[in-house]
Amino acid sequence: MRPRQRVWARRAAALGLCLAVVTGCSGGSAPSGGGDAAPPGRAAPPQPASRAAISALPADGAQDVLPDGPVRVTAAQGRLVSVRLADAKGTEVAGTISQDGASWTPDGPLPLGTAYTLDAVAEDEQGQKAAQHSAFSTVARAHTFVAFFTPEDGSTVGVGMPVSLRFSRPITDRAAVERAVAVTAEPAVEVAAHWFGNQRLDFRPKAYWAAGTKVSVALRLKDVQGAPGEFGTQSKDIRFTIGRAQVSTADLDAHTLTVRQGAGGKAVRVLKVSGGDPKHTTYRGVLVVSEKYKVTRMNSQTVGMGDEYDIKDVPHAMRLTNSGTFIHGNYWADPGVFGTANTSHGCIGLADAKGGASKDSPAGWLFEHTIPGDVIEVKASAGDYVPPSNGLNGWNLPWEQWRAGSALEH
Repeated sequence: MRPRQRVWARRAAALGLCLAVVTGCSGGSAPSGGGDAAPPGRAAPPQPASRAAISALPADGAQDVLPDGPVRVTAAQGRLVSVRLADAKGTEVAGTISQDGASWTPDGPLPLGTAYTLDAVAEDEQGQKAAQHSAFSTVARAHTFVAFFTPEDGSTVGVGMPVSLRFSRPITDRAAVERAVAVTAEPAVEVAAHWFGNQRLDFRPKAYWAAGTKVSVALRLKDVQGAPGEFGTQSKDIRFTIGRAQVSTADLDAHTLTVRQGAGGKAVRVLKVSGGDPKHTTYRGVLVVSEKYKVTRMNSQTVGMGDEYDIKDVPHAMRLTNSGTFIHGNYWADPGVFGTANTSHGCIGLADAKGGASKDSPAGWLFEHTIPGDVIEVKASAGDYVPPSNGLNGWNLPWEQWRAGSALEH
């Protein structure tokens, strides 16, 4: 209580005591003297009403309020001195009163399906207080979405591995979702976001990660509205480590794969390969290994090539695109094609033994020395360049074009 109010309270108490004594002694008779005197027993003058006027959103009794409101308290002809927004358990929501005391807003979105009480107090220039109480509830959980993330938490990956999020539902408020994801690195490096359509969000630095970098991803999607009636459910931290640097070069005109390691790109081995034939050229550009299979089935029907092939046990296969480009072992072709001719349907093949057990074959050796996130830069005189959205291949976009794909850059 302010000093002015404490003085007023003491005087009011003393006046009330005096009136009580007078009334008790006189029995209610009029006092002697002039008729202008106030009759005994009259109450003390009421405290003047505060001029401060409080307004609050949402309205009292509102239901199905969205997590991001609007939730706001304002004061006219006075200043807010306290605002308390709390759920039924008494847990208070953090909020901030503006510097001029004219408004208050919560510091973030509110949880779904929660009932709240709002109590605000404002004070006018004379120190008189006004209060307002209201109650409302947020919308119950309707449809939800999650983000499926690459790479896995705790993994060690190659220098080309981006952070890739695939959302279970289309996102229309891409800015809100992007703000709810933070990607940081140690040592620090600028990391930028890029949307591929409305269900995929990738993050990467300008150049390949440095070996040994620690990357952290903070997903704070819980209760974030990604589209009307669609709310996120995740609050999760993901951490992964960049391993040794391995960036290889596939020269399909020379039919070689040069495996390079370390910051200086030292060549550690040159392997003979066979790329896509003239009718099925291999994609050119930067291709990142996303998955590894010791043995897998490859069926031409799954990539729109009809009945051209169906190989049930392709060894040492490593995925380079979502559309079906792999670098893999090949035991069925004439060994003489490796290093001399391009004969595949678009994949990069290396000599191998059947079964995927060999570690000594060219394909087996490469498989053992490759981790997801390793880079293969494919060069050739013919062939299309890989679309950046086909696999983890966003490195094929120039940096400024990559940054322009962020919802927060507009």
